[in-house]
Amino acid sequence: MKYTKWFLHPIFIFVFSIGALGLSLFLYIYWYVEVSARLQAVIEKANLDATQFFELKTWVVILVLSILIAVILTGIFIIFIYHLKSLRLYRLQHNFINSFTHELKTPVTSLQLYLETFKKHNLARDQQRKYINYMLDDVKRLTTNINRILSIAKIESKTFEGQPVAVDLVTFIEDFCAGSGQLFRNAKISVHSSPGFSLPYEIDRTLFELLLMNILSNAIKYNNSATPEVKIFLKEEKGKAMISFVDNGIGMEKRELRRVFKKFYQVSAPGKSSADGSGLGLYLVESIARLYKGQVSAASPGPGKGTVITVILPL
Repeated sequence: MKYTKWFLHPIFIFVFSIGALGLSLFLYIYWYVEVSARLQAVIEKANLDATQFFELKTWVVILVLSILIAVILTGIFIIFIYHLKSLRLYRLQHNFINSFTHELKTPVTSLQLYLETFKKHNLARDQQRKYINYMLDDVKRLTTNINRILSIAKIESKTFEGQPVAVDLVTFIEDFCAGSGQLFRNAKISVHSSPGFSLPYEIDRTLFELLLMNILSNAIKYNNSATPEVKIFLKEEKGKAMISFVDNGIGMEKRELRRVFKKFYQVSAPGKSSADGSGLGLYLVESIARLYKGQVSAASPGPGKGTVITVILPL
């Protein structure tokens, strides 16, 4: 959204409106005081009681006018803030469309290339398996992105119907990490808890797997280490399940810690373009945590020092 003329910019309109209202209030009070002074002169010449005319009334009118002006200014300020938020959301959505189009186009282009290779050449079985594995990875990438969009739509519209089952979170996360090794081939993921420790909990398996997938994918994607590493710590504290994901990634600045869970927000990282993600991963994580009446937080010592994502669920 661009403004071709400076006087059409919302900030200028906002400042101009405040100035106009302030000037109007000043002129009205000045005019009212001037008229009252002249009326006072007339009353004195006629030897009338001035208190019967305007002493109390003057201040009441000024007070009422001041309240009205304050209400008007508050309304303009709220409209201005809403407009800025709408403008920001528009920009985020525009960036999301560009990024998500890239996220969909890349695997589709890759699949097309592999299929054309199969069509034009007679490949050995080993090569076929190699390309088939590449295609399966692209299909999983597409499936993940589509599931993100569908899950967010269902969660936001409150139409998500899960199938909760009782599990031990420690065992569930260990099994998930062990079964998803092909998705995180170049990463080292480990689960840590006290010996014999368990966290019984009712979850929707698909939804919780999506939560784990998004956190781990982000930790590995935003990582410049030779071997991305994620340590998962589980413990119980004050009647709550605490699941912490500690990575050795690029880290974050303090100003970004509260923004990473916003819809469409993408962390500005060196070596990463805006098309590296959809900006929905951690937003989806927070949405899932809220479904369980929990919360999620992010912490980081600073850029280049890794990030800690903590999911807190009430037991």
